[in-house]
Amino acid sequence: MKTIVYIDGFNFYYGAVKGTPFKWVDFKKLFQKLLNKSNEITEIKYFTAIVSGKYDPTKPSRQKIYLKALQQFIPEIKIFYGHFLSHEVKAPLANSSKKQKYAYIIKTEEKGSDVNIAVHLLNDAWLNKYECAVIVSNDSDLAEAIKLVKKYHPKKIIGLIHPGRSHPSNELMKNADFFKRIRTGLLKNSQLPEIIPGTQIRKPQNW
Repeated sequence: MKTIVYIDGFNFYYGAVKGTPFKWVDFKKLFQKLLNKSNEITEIKYFTAIVSGKYDPTKPSRQKIYLKALQQFIPEIKIFYGHFLSHEVKAPLANSSKKQKYAYIIKTEEKGSDVNIAVHLLNDAWLNKYECAVIVSNDSDLAEAIKLVKKYHPKKIIGLIHPGRSHPSNELMKNADFFKRIRTGLLKNSQLPEIIPGTQIRKPQNW
């Protein structure tokens, strides 16, 4: 069964690996273990944005090393980029006094990945590039794209993989054919080599 995996990079990072020693993930190995043997992974589409080094100058370089490692080690992977948008917003304080109830903060959002995933999911369905699409996200903004695929291509199977411990989005679950979670033990056993064979790409020490 031809299968394409669509990964929301930031949803995956914050839901599955942030604060763990398992960020050096081999996505092909991970999904080969997680999915059924009938799933032939033909493409892995990874949607992300280059992180800011404003507060930690080493973040962008660590991320770029990881992205290069993925591209060198996993021929099926393709990376698509969104962007960050930072702006000042007024937000309520958690413990406010009568004198001050609000504060101005800098809010940074990753933009573009949800739209990019939705467009690729729909376009790949029209092009008949997959029999099964696996979406790694808990972003309810993808619900309409999934609904349209199921409406116009009812034989196609849509899988939802939740990268976090929270409750999966009800909107996404409505049209999903199956649902799985990414467990810590699976992440531990699905890591890239410390040094990518045939290259000088090495896992960062503090990754």
